[in-house]
Amino acid sequence: MSGILEGKRVLITGVLTEASIAFHAAKLAQEQGAEVILTAFPRPTLTERIAKKLPEPAKVIELDVTNDEHLNRLADVVGEELGGLDGVVHSIGFAPQDALGGNFLNTPFESVATAMHVSAFSLKSLTTACLPLMQNGGSVVGLTFDAQFAWPQYDWMGPAKAALEATSRYMARDLGKQNIRCNLVSAGPLGSMAAKSIPGFSELASVWDTRAPLEWDLKDPEPAGRGIVALLSDWFPKTTGEIIHVDGGLHAIGA
Repeated sequence: MSGILEGKRVLITGVLTEASIAFHAAKLAQEQGAEVILTAFPRPTLTERIAKKLPEPAKVIELDVTNDEHLNRLADVVGEELGGLDGVVHSIGFAPQDALGGNFLNTPFESVATAMHVSAFSLKSLTTACLPLMQNGGSVVGLTFDAQFAWPQYDWMGPAKAALEATSRYMARDLGKQNIRCNLVSAGPLGSMAAKSIPGFSELASVWDTRAPLEWDLKDPEPAGRGIVALLSDWFPKTTGEIIHVDGGLHAIGA
């Protein structure tokens, strides 16, 4: 029996460690029949080491999503490897340290602008860079952390995720005519490298211990990876502009 991504070609960003949601998305995508290519920045050699732990070898391309030169050459480089694309996974987020950890009211605009550029605008710039390879439609899937609420310590990454969520909706509007779907997975907290960069992360994550209806495991990125793979597949052919929560159900619980 073939997998749900049999014959699909997928570009995945954000593979940093085996604890990365993107790593599990890449692993599951390969197991479900996809050809996968990875991007990395600023240390592609780190991602190359991690990529060796995937079921199949995956090429790693250096890609800084704030660098127009990198974006402009992306379609040519990926096209040489895969010929085209059926899916793109955006797993990119960054905020300077002074934009996190309870410093919301004192963060300078320069740091906010960096967070917005890397974490939100890059969904649009990455996707448009890949459009020449998506002539037959496809699926774009990004990762968010529920931006409906103000979370402890998360500060300007909250507005950046809110901007990411709005960006995905507008992309769904504008790319639907090309049969390209744009959706997000809103994952619960995980002990990834990105999470560890947030001061006071344990305080934020502790909310899941008491409020999530389904038991939540900070060490298990696979459920979020499965959500990504499902959205990449043809099993959601008419779903776009959506946010799928993979958070143990916490988003539905008031207190």
